[in-house]
Amino acid sequence: MSTAALAAGATPQVTVAPEVDGTRPTRRRRIAGTTTERIPVRACSGDDLGRRAQTRVAEIEPPALRLTRRGQVVLSTVSVLIFGAAIAVLGLRVAGVLEPEPQFTHTISVEVGAGQSLWSIAQETNPTENPATVVEKIADLNNLRGPADITPGQTLQIPTR
Repeated sequence: MSTAALAAGATPQVTVAPEVDGTRPTRRRRIAGTTTERIPVRACSGDDLGRRAQTRVAEIEPPALRLTRRGQVVLSTVSVLIFGAAIAVLGLRVAGVLEPEPQFTHTISVEVGAGQSLWSIAQETNPTENPATVVEKIADLNNLRGPADITPGQTLQIPTR
């Protein structure tokens, strides 16, 4: 039966499927007859439909990554813990708790030899300490502005443990 016939008020023929294995038959509505008539379409061009369909598909595409609420909470918690740990480590390092400055208990006098630098003197006199720290202490004790302020034969006060 065609859509035009249905619109005109014709009733479709309904067939009932036979019983299978003693069970209750299932009712399926079937419209008898087929049609080759065209279905009326409202006035619009196919080009417009195609363009709209393409833009809608692009708008509806799901995002590549989607976090659930639990995932957001876990990600936030992990980032706060990492950030907090980094701040704690940097704070302790700045405060001098992690790497305390060496405590020098006394000083010795050393005469600067030819070709010696503050760095080499620091390494010779305090081999277990960081030479950069020892060079700073030597410069402070002897009122030196830089490593070029020393001359061979000069006597320097060197801090030691």
